[in-house]
Amino acid sequence: MQARQEDLDRFYCLLARLQERCGGMRKLSESDGRMGWPQRGVYFFFEPGEFREDGVTPRVVRVGTHGLKPTRSTLWGRLSQHRGNLGGSMPGGGNHRGSIFRLHVGFALLATGGWSDDVRATWGRGSSAPKEVRQREFPLERAVSEHIGSMPFLWAEVDDAPSASSERGVIERGAIALLSNLDKPAIDEPSNAWLGRSADRDVVRRSGLWNVNHVSKQHDPRFLDAVGRLVG
Repeated sequence: MQARQEDLDRFYCLLARLQERCGGMRKLSESDGRMGWPQRGVYFFFEPGEFREDGVTPRVVRVGTHGLKPTRSTLWGRLSQHRGNLGGSMPGGGNHRGSIFRLHVGFALLATGGWSDDVRATWGRGSSAPKEVRQREFPLERAVSEHIGSMPFLWAEVDDAPSASSERGVIERGAIALLSNLDKPAIDEPSNAWLGRSADRDVVRRSGLWNVNHVSKQHDPRFLDAVGRLVG
């Protein structure tokens, strides 16, 4: 536990340096594709009201990247899927079937009550949905966009080719495993009010992260060297 605590402290020190390099955190509600995003990278989401045990340092609640298999996926392309739609026929909505982040936040919002049985019956079902289903889901999609859009995040350029051994994947896996409290002595526990405590997935509730993959792994501290190179 002591070693993990030390690695967490080092990780958050590196994120503080990354924040300086980024010129501060951004929010998806205030972001668009014309903001000079790197082609490839990793991202770290925080959440209002969520802090480390010191009560001051914002706590990371999700880590992600994009396209680790050969693809034309970009960092902004992935972030925009999480953000949702600004225009179109359902402005402010989105597609939770194309973003696992939106899916989990939506399930947690469903658990807070006030949603119709029609929405509960279709949320998360299938890889696509007809227009009438998407119209019924639109209020929840909009609520998901509002929640995710309010979450500050940092990003880092990692411009390597898509592959299973990509440094982006190394950083994503390592950071998630380090931050996760699943089946470990808890460090930097989520607040009692954290929305993720209402998630439908047990691993989200117990890990303290809006992630499912890699939360049960033990971290390899060498990933911190890769993060250090990004911000050095």
